[in-house]
Parts: sequence; structure tokens; C-alpha cells
Amino acid sequence: MANILFYLTFAMMSLLFVVLIFMLVGWRWIMKLIVKKAGKIILTDSYQENIIELMPGLRHMGIQNMLENSLRAETGAVLFRPLGGSSKNWPHLDPITFIPAQTSPFPIDGEEEVDVAVTIGPNAKKPMEIKIPLMISAMAFGIALSEQARLSLAEAAQKTGTAINSGEGGILPDELNAAGKYILQFSKTEWAKDENVIRRADMIEIKLGQGALAGMGKKIPPESLKGRAREVMGLKENEEAIIYEHFCENQTLVDLKLLLEELRVISGGVPIGVKIGAGGKIEEDIDHLLFMGVDFIAIDGGQAAMHGAPPILFDDFGIPTLHAVVRAANHLEKRNMKGKISLIVSGGLLVPGHFLKVLALGADAVYLGSSMLFALAHDQVLNALPFEPPTQAIWYDGKFKDQFKVEDGVKAAEKFLTASTEEIKMALRAMGKRSLKELSRKDLVSYDELTAKMIGIPFSFEPWEDKQV
Repeated sequence: MANILFYLTFAMMSLLFVVLIFMLVGWRWIMKLIVKKAGKIILTDSYQENIIELMPGLRHMGIQNMLENSLRAETGAVLFRPLGGSSKNWPHLDPITFIPAQTSPFPIDGEEEVDVAVTIGPNAKKPMEIKIPLMISAMAFGIALSEQARLSLAEAAQKTGTAINSGEGGILPDELNAAGKYILQFSKTEWAKDENVIRRADMIEIKLGQGALAGMGKKIPPESLKGRAREVMGLKENEEAIIYEHFCENQTLVDLKLLLEELRVISGGVPIGVKIGAGGKIEEDIDHLLFMGVDFIAIDGGQAAMHGAPPILFDDFGIPTLHAVVRAANHLEKRNMKGKISLIVSGGLLVPGHFLKVLALGADAVYLGSSMLFALAHDQVLNALPFEPPTQAIWYDGKFKDQFKVEDGVKAAEKFLTASTEEIKMALRAMGKRSLKELSRKDLVSYDELTAKMIGIPFSFEPWEDKQV
């Protein structure tokens, strides 16, 4: 018996050796044969039967549109994109560049410190001070992120001296302890309304809308939300998690004003503001928020992403972040509120250049969402790839969330925020500035004539003039 096994093993090894030698010696012949056969099919099949017909079809339809229409045909239900913003190309920040200081003024020495600290809600009783202008956006526990992901982001925020937004999910006690500056998103839900949490918050954001979902709510069935999130959110066994469209029946601006004043009293005077999705009537929206008495306004542009929003709200509502920040900053200036009410901007801001351009255009701080998630997951997405999407490593219901290492997530998120801040400081030095407060639209030009005209900055093909912007 042993001899038979020996000969079988020897025969198998010999066969594998022969195959390997054949592949090493004959791989060029094999590849040529495959290309020749495939090429003949592609180049001789009729157009109606040719697989390459898919290329002009996809160019016309788009891969994302093709995929989503196929899923509509399969399910017959409203789609909810798991991550990623609109499928359209919105006007964005790339045609804008900074003006370097080279002859006069001169750049700042690389060893010299640059002040990038920010105060949110300067007129509030207890303004929120953060060391960097980058804050972590609302990405909720349970509704979006896993416990591991939330704890990683909270600790990274604490280590870098910035703030993290709770989002509209449950509030983890561990997260409150780990976070430094904590922003409570006061949403149209039954949960996250505990007065102890309100008193713990360093800032409170009343959510009226967002870029990817407008002002709409959603219902999450029990089977889609299990585990600790249900306990934290106070949901019964078979109860849906409902995010409503309104805070109360027959809601009015007066109701919202009263809500804001109540939160201001309970919280002890921390900045109270409102988050909205940027829309075509943004000036009117801002006037309504000023009536409410806000300390800050958070505006989410049309490129914003979220966990689970219908494509029609992603693609066909709102205005670009670039348009939103310019119009919002202009309107606050017109109302003599610039410097009194803080402006926070988000939506499609992915790299340090984006962050700094939005700050130059009039924002006081920016929220980071998708860029933080990709940084957070870093190499831990390899737990999910190649057979599952990378988000399965960080979603609350992700298949690989339990393999996520919090300590590695903290390091990756902290390093991303640190590196981004250092790039911003380097850019400010290159413009001859020692403080973020010195930055303005005067430091910008654009190589797109329409963009330059609409913002009120020089067009790079024309001689520069000291425009009063």
C-alpha cells in the first residue's frame, strides 16, 4: 500500500513538473493562440453578436447607470447606494489654484509654526475650540458604521484635537468617553435625545437635511438593524428604526426656533446650529436659519455621499459644493454675519487641496466623510477584498467588521488628519501666511474663465489685478 501511494505521489509531482515546464517554455505560444482565437471572434462576428458591442453601449449608458438599472429590474424596489455620491460630474474645485508667494511677499520658513486653530460659534456662550479646521462628519453608529469604526474615529479626533459628529444613529457610551470634542447631531428620531448627552456635547447640530438625501427620512426594518445598535437606540424587538421628515406635526420655523432655544438652555450655551443640503434657494434657507438664531450653519453640497440614499436624491437634487460655499459666504457677508456665525462645508471634499480651497472661499471649517472612511479602513479593506467591497470592513452589518482592529484604525485616521493638516500648513507657508485667518479668495485664481468670473477671482489667462473679493 505504501509503495502504491509513493508511486501515485511521484506520478502527480512529475505531471505537475511537466505542466510547469510547458507553461514556462510555451506561455508565449499559449498567449498568442488565445489572442488569435479571441481576436478572430471579435473582428469577424457581426456587430449584433459581437461582445465588444458592450463598449459603445456602456459609453452611452455608463457602467454605474447600467448596474443600477439592472438592479432596479431585478428587485422592483427603490435602490439605496451603499457608499459614493452622485454619478454625474459636478463642477468642483479643481480649476482653482493658489497664488504662491515668491518675490513679494516671500514664503514662510518651513520650521515656522502656522496657526490653523478654529473657533466654531464665536458668539455662543461656550464656543467650540478645535486645533485644526478638519472635523469628522456625521457617520452614524448602527445606521452606517460599526462600533469598531466609530471608536477608531472618536479616538483619532481626540488625538488630533478636532471634533467628531455623532450622526443620527445611536450614541455609544464608549465613544463619548473616547472622543475629545463631541458634536451631537439632533435628528428627527426618537433616540439620541438624552439630556445627559445634550449636556455632554460641545456643539449641537440640528439636522434638517443633507446633500445626499435632501430633507427626507427613512425606515430601517428590524432584520436590517440587529445587535447592540437596537439596544443603544432603545428599539423594541420588532420595531422599525424610523428617521422622520419632521420634528413635529405641522412643523414651522417658529417650532424650530423654540427647539434651538431649548437646546441652548439644556446644553448650557454650546454652539447650536443647523445642517442642510445645499439647494437652489440657499440664500432663503440661510435667512430662515438666521431667524432661528443659529450659531453655525453646516452646508452639504451636491457631491455629498452617505450610507444608503436613493440615486434620484443623489443625482438630481442640490447644487455643487463649490457653488454652495461661494453663495453661502457671500450671503452671510451681505447680512453682516461673516465672522459671527460659523460656516461649515462638506460634500466631495477628498484631499487637502479641496479642504483648503473651501476654507479660502469662506468656510470656517470642513466636515470630512468619505475621505475619512477610506483613510480609516486603509489596509484593513484587505480583509474584504477581492470578493467583497471594501466597505464590508467598516459597515455596521459588514461581513468583516469583527476583524477590524480599532488600534490600527485609530493610527490610520490620526495619521491622515495629521498629514492633511501638515499639507495645509505647507500650502499656507507657500502663500506667505502664518495663520489660517489670513487666507481669503484673494489667494486664488482659476484657469476656467466662467469659474473665475462667478467666484470673483482672477482668470489665469489675464494679467492679475488686486480684485476686492
